[in-house]
Amino acid sequence: MANKDYYELLGVSREATEQEIKKAYRKLAMKYHPDKNPGDAEAEAKFKEIGHAYEVLSNEDKRAAYDRYGHAAFEQGGGRSAGGGFHDPFDIFREVFNSGGGGGGGIFEEFFGGGSRGPQRGNDLRYDLEISLEEAAEGVEKTIKYRRQAACDKCHGSGAEPGSSEKTCPTCNGHGQVISSRGFFQVRQACPTCGGRGKVVEKPCSKCSGHGVVDETHTLKVKIPAGVDTGSRLRSAGSGEAGPSGAPAGDLYVIIHVKEHEIFERHESDLYCLIPIKFTLAALGGTIEVPTLKGKASLKVPAGTQSGTTFRLRGKGMPTLRGGHHGDQLIQVEIEVPKKLNGEQREKLEEFATACGDADQPVSESFFEKAKKWFE
Repeated sequence: MANKDYYELLGVSREATEQEIKKAYRKLAMKYHPDKNPGDAEAEAKFKEIGHAYEVLSNEDKRAAYDRYGHAAFEQGGGRSAGGGFHDPFDIFREVFNSGGGGGGGIFEEFFGGGSRGPQRGNDLRYDLEISLEEAAEGVEKTIKYRRQAACDKCHGSGAEPGSSEKTCPTCNGHGQVISSRGFFQVRQACPTCGGRGKVVEKPCSKCSGHGVVDETHTLKVKIPAGVDTGSRLRSAGSGEAGPSGAPAGDLYVIIHVKEHEIFERHESDLYCLIPIKFTLAALGGTIEVPTLKGKASLKVPAGTQSGTTFRLRGKGMPTLRGGHHGDQLIQVEIEVPKKLNGEQREKLEEFATACGDADQPVSESFFEKAKKWFE
């Protein structure tokens, strides 16, 4: 991923608008989704790559950081899964000057401020969830399961065996930092023994080996609001991985993927569909029933309707996330010509063609008028 430009992955320019980026991502996500490419490891890897690229470029702050610092803006720490979190690009300088992390307090903090950075929160996690178009229209509650690191229930995240206590770190004497000389400079950095906490456990917890966290399968109910689209991101605070030594847990980000529908094609809050109609209905006119996401609706087809004509059903599209508004459903009709005619049908149709003058002139005269200039 580090060598692949996010804009090139999505096939857009660096000046692309938010809508252009979203449209490109939706198209690629449908193409490479694992459900459409079962067992294809290359497609799965591509799906994760474009998901990562979209997560960065669809966020104003992340995109600005990427445009300025490139991939380096996201290389320090962060979430474990394909999404990851946003990381301060100045962490690069902290690593160079502090060479310790954790408690901080090195040259960078001396010059730029910040002091001790305190306990690090847990990693953020990402979960990709696929739902149907109907579920996206109505909203739905889903139960998901995923692996994460949770606080050890035996030591409650402290890392110490119950009954034992913590003691002052013998290396830093409880300060959480040590000072070393580098030439003309004295560098203050996080204590390598306690990681900047200033304390160490006397007896490590037997269940988590002193780490304070254990792997678990977590079950979570996620409420998905009506109107979500592919690329929508839901955040569940504190549902990520537990932080070290009892620090706050990270968050879980659920990335929505709406399945491609067999009838409807979605464009923002509008829905499009193509419906074939008999040529007799197109000529004579009439009323037909058409499908919508909430059942059937009546559509009046005027006499003389041409193939490709589009009708609009107002308010029959998708709801907006903020509520109070629905898009429209656009129906394009395609005139269906019978492939086989019996004797009686053919005779009647030939009579009709003769009555219309179509037998002698099967192509519209208006077309010949437009085409004259190509033959003059």
